[in-house]
Amino acid sequence: MNLIIDVGNTRTKLAVFKENSIVEREVVNTSSILKSLKTLKKSYTKINNAIVSSVGHVDDKSIQYLKKKFNFLELSHETPVPFTNLYATPTTLGLDRIALVCASVQQFSDKNVLIIDAGTCVTYDFINSKNEYLGGAISPGIRMRYQALHNQTAKLPLLETKIPEHFIGNSTMTSINSGVVNGILNEIDGVINQYKTEYPDLTIILTGGDANFLSKQLKSSIFANSNFLLEGLNFILQYNIV
Repeated sequence: MNLIIDVGNTRTKLAVFKENSIVEREVVNTSSILKSLKTLKKSYTKINNAIVSSVGHVDDKSIQYLKKKFNFLELSHETPVPFTNLYATPTTLGLDRIALVCASVQQFSDKNVLIIDAGTCVTYDFINSKNEYLGGAISPGIRMRYQALHNQTAKLPLLETKIPEHFIGNSTMTSINSGVVNGILNEIDGVINQYKTEYPDLTIILTGGDANFLSKQLKSSIFANSNFLLEGLNFILQYNIV
């Protein structure tokens, strides 16, 4: 069994895998990782391997515990991965994006795949049928767009995410919702159409915290999978286990 740990700035996702299937998944505050690690190890005594991908800070006690209790791998840009990275600046490619591309290699081998991760930012990552990662794009996520309108203006309110009732907003609130939500939907559909022009046989994956919210409204045919990144980390761990 494998323990997968995806560390964010404030929250951390932990998942227990039996081969390629998730048997438990939880989200905890990044400050309380060690407690969760001990609980999971007690509940699943057959966990032998663990991987950490971190954009936040993992405390030393947690790292030492992982090294002591598991066959431990900390994902970095030097970690062997099953694709050719043609990014011009490979050491700046986010570890989360590396994991997403690895998931596509495992699940959609020999296909042109566009992975859209809708979270704090919206990232687009493309790997072709030759197993070559070419790059993608990064844009603001839904909440960042709401926050930017509020923070960069004097009077616009900060709203909760809401599906607009009509694309023509008839008040400041409905105009903001229309601008943010329809804006990001049209962006995603537009990017997908750009890729399809060059790669008609395109497979599209949508993941991230806003995947479920967006998937119901997008025009394009997609695979929505909120666990895609965790599955990618599990594959990287399997790929590197000797």
